[in-house]
Parts: sequence; C-alpha cells; structure tokens
Amino acid sequence: MEDDLPRKRGDAAGLLAKEPLDSYSQDELMERIAQLEAEIARVKAQHAKAADHRKLADMLFKPKSQS
Repeated sequence: MEDDLPRKRGDAAGLLAKEPLDSYSQDELMERIAQLEAEIARVKAQHAKAADHRKLADMLFKPKSQS
C-alpha cells in the first residue's frame, strides 16, 4: 500500500544553487554544465511523455458530447 502514498521529494536544485563554485576549475564547471543540461533534457523528455499520456487518457475518458 506504500505505492499509493505521495513520494517525498527533495530539493536537489535548491541544494545545487547553494553550493559554492569557487573551488571548481573551468573544466569541472563545463562538465557540471554538461551534466545539468543532460538532466534537463531527461526531465523534458519525461514531461513530454507524461503530457502525451495525459492527452490520451483525457481523450479516452472524455465524456461524449450530446450532438
């Protein structure tokens, strides 16, 4: 029954925003940017997949109009 409970979500972006960047080299900063951009692409792809799923569900369960 735990699957029915809302998941606890962390604030990873907030933690990243607070991390000091002074100790990173230019190469390390560019690697970090690449990793963050890859994560953004992954999240956008999941968002698009969820939006498509929602659209299909809405079409399937939409009440039939009385035309």
